[in-house]
Amino acid sequence: MVNFILLGFSDQPQLEVLLFVVVLISYLLTLLVIILIASIDPNLKTPMYFFLTHLSLVDICFTTSIVPQLLWNLRGPAKTITALGCAVQLYVSLALGSTECVLLAVMAFDRHAAICKPLHYAAVMNPRLCQALAGVAWLSGVGNALIQSTVTLWLPRCGHRRLHHFFCEVPSMIKLACVDIHTNEVQLFIASLVLLLLPLALILTSYGHIVKAVTRIKSVQAWRKALGTCGSHVMVVSLFYGTITAVYIQPNSSYAHTSGKFISLIYTVLTPTLNPLIYTLRNKDVKGAMRRLFRRDLGS
Repeated sequence: MVNFILLGFSDQPQLEVLLFVVVLISYLLTLLVIILIASIDPNLKTPMYFFLTHLSLVDICFTTSIVPQLLWNLRGPAKTITALGCAVQLYVSLALGSTECVLLAVMAFDRHAAICKPLHYAAVMNPRLCQALAGVAWLSGVGNALIQSTVTLWLPRCGHRRLHHFFCEVPSMIKLACVDIHTNEVQLFIASLVLLLLPLALILTSYGHIVKAVTRIKSVQAWRKALGTCGSHVMVVSLFYGTITAVYIQPNSSYAHTSGKFISLIYTVLTPTLNPLIYTLRNKDVKGAMRRLFRRDLGS
């Protein structure tokens, strides 16, 4: 089996050492914070923390599917990845990225229920529904990866193996094909509409209802409570969707440009690092659980 060449940032070798340090620190920080979140107070059993646990799992698996290979390629002139490694990276990263898109929409629905229907929140967001929604997120991500990645890998490449990217991703992989890829581009665009813009539309709809509900109350305290409840999620959604849509919903001719690779670096490395930090630093329950965890560890 022929290896692929991940050109990545080889056209800017002066940046590779800096990128190596930044990516390594980001990855280690992601591991540390997510391990801490996994260790927080087990009494935090609300739907929000249930979905936050799933988001943390998605983030750590997503970055792990990309970062080790990226660090290996940044450390020296060798930029190769095996065909099997590329296929695994393609399936896993696409599945997890798609899962996160849907999961963020599910979390927006949870925030909508918490603010718009506070008296019925426990009944609406019951454990069975939470598990079903999380299952839908994972199944949609895996299903999309099975279809998109399989179709992409079946394309004939006629010996082309130089990827203008730092990891194996569908838009860059289909560019290696030596046949007409118009059908594949249309398929990718439709998948992007379904798994990017549809969840984003649901998120915006949820927050539209939240703003309407809070506006009716006309209370500064209500606005502060809504901001405290939704602020972390809004920041995470802005970071993730602001970068990933710039990559997938754009003219194909501009995808391989350096700016596209740096944008991909943000949503594959930096955003998963910032997600748990945002939830940790902005949420008083998580901060309280963290303090109790540290006191317990220091006391032992």
